[in-house]
Amino acid sequence: MEEKAKAEEKKTGMIEAWLRKHRYLYDGATRHPFILSIHDGTISIDSFKTWLAQDYLFVRALVPFAASVLIKAWKESDESGDVEVILRGVASLEDEISWFKREANKWGVPLSDVVPQRPNVKYCGFLESLISPEVKYTVAITAFWAIEAVYHESFALCIEEGSKTPPELKETCARWGNEAFHGNYCKSLQKIANRRLQKASDEELKKAEVVLLSVLEHELDFWNMSRGNV
Repeated sequence: MEEKAKAEEKKTGMIEAWLRKHRYLYDGATRHPFILSIHDGTISIDSFKTWLAQDYLFVRALVPFAASVLIKAWKESDESGDVEVILRGVASLEDEISWFKREANKWGVPLSDVVPQRPNVKYCGFLESLISPEVKYTVAITAFWAIEAVYHESFALCIEEGSKTPPELKETCARWGNEAFHGNYCKSLQKIANRRLQKASDEELKKAEVVLLSVLEHELDFWNMSRGNV
């Protein structure tokens, strides 16, 4: 019976099955009070500045992880198109870092003085652990999809019709929430992850699910940190 259930999950998509199974945690990461406060226009600017400074450090740590996923795809992927999709994400990180610098300057946030808070240190350490050659492509691409998907779904909420997002934060939300770029990109990553998971061993599936849960927990901690709830 268990084997039949696993086969059915693989057929319909492991990502979708895991999101149903862990919906409470996923909703917690994508509908966090920090995000809801942007959506309803009640966000504290100090909270936003904290997020901005800490996320700048996080994105810098994301670069070597994303590059490692690209290398794993080149070595392990059974589809040449994977490399192009992941390269798109890696290439966008340079522009993302430049954007953070411009925003920090606009908001008067001195990035050179920013010290990573504990949740950020732990999240970046987690990313570094995934760079290891022992972490297979299937597990790494699952983590990469989850990181990007949480941001897309979170910020997409803030630009939906009826939201009260402050005008000065709409550009920030549109950067990750827009469907034309990030939505389609995230869907491409999800498609790759599902394809890899469909062919994965039971051991790889377990590792990928654990990594997905770890990403969601780190995202929750990061949002909490941004609100000052460390």
